[in-house]
Amino acid sequence: MIIRSAGLAAALLLAAAPAALAQNAGSQEAITIQMKAPDGTDHGTVTVTSTPHGLLFAADLTGLPEGEHGFHVHAVGQCEGDFESAGGHYNPTDKDHGYLAENGPHAGDLPNLESIGGMARFSAFSPMLTMTGGDAPVMDSDGSAVMVHAGPDDYLTNPSGHSGGRIACGVIPPAP
Repeated sequence: MIIRSAGLAAALLLAAAPAALAQNAGSQEAITIQMKAPDGTDHGTVTVTSTPHGLLFAADLTGLPEGEHGFHVHAVGQCEGDFESAGGHYNPTDKDHGYLAENGPHAGDLPNLESIGGMARFSAFSPMLTMTGGDAPVMDSDGSAVMVHAGPDDYLTNPSGHSGGRIACGVIPPAP
């Protein structure tokens, strides 16, 4: 319950952050990803900004079911069919899943998001990820995918935290 409350508080405090982050990105490399449902329905955007210390994700999502949802980076930059084409969580350093795992987390593990009234506006930061270079570049040879799951991540269970089906996906392309 504490994690859920903290997530809700962060989501409420950062409600205006996505637009501000996109405007203040300055010279930092940023890409905006269109998030879609398996049927092609638009679910908003996620802007990924490279910083000197990792990647910043600023989401402005719509049309999501009420409640908490797992939010992850997946291994392959494909969002086809039921989104299984995106593979599992991005895990180039071979860690266990979840923030609560002794040998975790995956590089692609991010905090749960909370949809209120079908909308989720929030920011998340990952010091493990980079756009290119390093141990966990999201723009590797096959790109990556940003994924929203049907249920919340329990931050522990391998391989995906029992976060359920894949309900929204967006492609991070390979490096040019």
